[in-house]
Amino acid sequence: MSVTLGEEIMLLSLDDESGAAKDREAAGWAVAGGIVLELVLAGRLTVGGGRLVVADRTPTGVGLLDERLGLIDAWAAKKSSAPKVTDWLTRDHGKAVGATIDSLRARGLVSEEQHKVLGLFPVRRYPEADGVPERELRERLASVVLRGADPDERTAGLIALIHAAKLHRLAFPEARAREVTPRMEKIADGQWAGDDVRTAIRTMQAAMVAVTVVTTVTVI
Repeated sequence: MSVTLGEEIMLLSLDDESGAAKDREAAGWAVAGGIVLELVLAGRLTVGGGRLVVADRTPTGVGLLDERLGLIDAWAAKKSSAPKVTDWLTRDHGKAVGATIDSLRARGLVSEEQHKVLGLFPVRRYPEADGVPERELRERLASVVLRGADPDERTAGLIALIHAAKLHRLAFPEARAREVTPRMEKIADGQWAGDDVRTAIRTMQAAMVAVTVVTTVTVI
């Protein structure tokens, strides 16, 4: 499989030169959501009524996805009913970032550098090692959002997640939010995917909005 949705969001978040993550909190929610959506697209999960159901336990062959599928399956088995998407995102968004960065490192797309802040506190950064996938990603997003090309369902899902997490600046650093928001809203609400995938995309959008509101209230 090519670079996954969660990895694509992480590539947008990581600064190419310094390797620092931008908008890490919001990106974490979107990364976790991207992994769930990727598993829906692969037929391993279904989403309905705001809840997750494991539909197929067959491995995808992608370590990042298979690890998350196993974790979701084990977690869901402890529940009396299908777990809520928002509960899973809340549970996994921090860990999903680390797992996704590890996957990008394994693919050779980012490298790891260790520094010490004030000579005492160790900090890890992940600068770009292979810029081709991110360049292709940004071109795909620009083609759809800025130039009006029709998206495939993966790209539509990716744009919906970016929009829900308010990560417009990461995807389009040279464009103002008001210049890209209407097109992103149209794509997120459009008929670019089949019914099951479209339901999953809308559920992920709603979940992202819900967890973002909870996080904001908690921080305030």
